[in-house]
Amino acid sequence: MPNGQWSNDFEMVLERLRRQFLDLNLGGIKLVLTGLIILILLWSSWYTVPPEATAVVQRFGRVVRTAGPGLHFKVPFGVERVQLVPTARVLKEEFGFRALAAGQRPQQQRGDFSEESLMLTGDLNVIDVRWIVQYRVEDPVRFLFKLRDQRQTLRDIAESSMRRVVGNRLGSDVLTVGRVAVASEVKEEIQKILSDYETGIRLVTVELQDVTPPDPVKPAFNEVNESRQDMERMVNQAQEQANKLIPKASGEAKQVIAEAEGYATERVNRAQGEAARFLAVLAEYQRVPEVTRRRLYLEATSKVLSDAKGVYIVDSEQKALVPWLALDSGGVPPPLKEEKKP
Repeated sequence: MPNGQWSNDFEMVLERLRRQFLDLNLGGIKLVLTGLIILILLWSSWYTVPPEATAVVQRFGRVVRTAGPGLHFKVPFGVERVQLVPTARVLKEEFGFRALAAGQRPQQQRGDFSEESLMLTGDLNVIDVRWIVQYRVEDPVRFLFKLRDQRQTLRDIAESSMRRVVGNRLGSDVLTVGRVAVASEVKEEIQKILSDYETGIRLVTVELQDVTPPDPVKPAFNEVNESRQDMERMVNQAQEQANKLIPKASGEAKQVIAEAEGYATERVNRAQGEAARFLAVLAEYQRVPEVTRRRLYLEATSKVLSDAKGVYIVDSEQKALVPWLALDSGGVPPPLKEEKKP
């Protein structure tokens, strides 16, 4: 086809389109355009804030107000822009590990986070510290415009604070009894830095999840830990025995002392009584010697006879022993046998 004929056909098509466009109802087009403009106006003039968020409204980039949950209106056509900040939700950052999301398989959790968790302690030991930081957005305006990268800034502050606190403590302290103190000190330091930077972030908690030695030294650490536990158990057992035996020995010693004191008091009282009795007898003896001597003789004789099992009286006139009353049996002595005269 020659170029001139093709050019004429193209001009004819354009002319035909122009005529058809002019034949259209210009009022209908205006009506459609007006409806579209109204829809766009209505669509861009309202917004909804969820229950857990706060809306920050900007007009030409400048913050003019904040809005709480619910339906709100704004100037349309991009004059006012809205950014939602989750102020009523507790946010969490994890260090040294990543928790599994809902429905996530365990193999999707694999990853090396040792750069975050391995730390050098004050006694030049290396430990693996895993912890979480929970926080809330207290001031959404500061949170949006005082920080360039809010999440990374928080993570950097938390990691540097944890490394400083752990580096000033013994490894055994962080691994055992000092975990709560470490978490408390780290929380205070992080909050101070965030407040100084005017980040609008308020910490909820800092919690150590797991503090362990690195994998290559875990067997040696476990042996040391078991030895320490054995030592503590032996010390506790010795302390328990001491708590049992010392009070018992102290009680027995007090009992022996009390018995000795009682015995001494008894002997002294008895000696004083015997001395007083002897002096009384001596006074009587000096006053009536004969009577006193006989009374003492009779008392001594009755005491001796009371301990005797049998009493026999020997008569010098008799050639044989004459049995007497047996004091222990209470029986009657046998009759005397008469001697036969020659």
